[in-house]
Amino acid sequence: MKEKKPDNVVFSSESQTYDAHLKPYATNVGAPAITPTDSVVWKNRSIHKVNQKMEAKYLEIKNAYAKMIEEYEHNQLIFNAKFNFEPIVGEIYHLYEKANGDTFLSIISPEQCLFDFLGSFYLTTDFIWKKNR
Repeated sequence: MKEKKPDNVVFSSESQTYDAHLKPYATNVGAPAITPTDSVVWKNRSIHKVNQKMEAKYLEIKNAYAKMIEEYEHNQLIFNAKFNFEPIVGEIYHLYEKANGDTFLSIISPEQCLFDFLGSFYLTTDFIWKKNR
């Protein structure tokens, strides 16, 4: 029968050597206890931060999309309207609707016109119509 070493002695029965100095962990009874780090708090905090970032990015993209759709609709409305002049970039024009439903673009201000006023717009250098706020 082989001689059994006490539990507090680090002896490798395979190599027949004392190998406490080779272990990557403490083997002495007086060594600090090995406790796994609690990563649950870190994970939860990180998940919360990532979710906040993703939600903010989603809302940013959603707002940019809504703005783009609004600009598209304004441009469709104006390009489908009737006008007999070439608009100048940067100038403000007013969009009106006649009683029969036809729309037209004019330089006449809303105070001087009796048609239904739909909005004021200006033409950018990219030839995109923007609503004049």
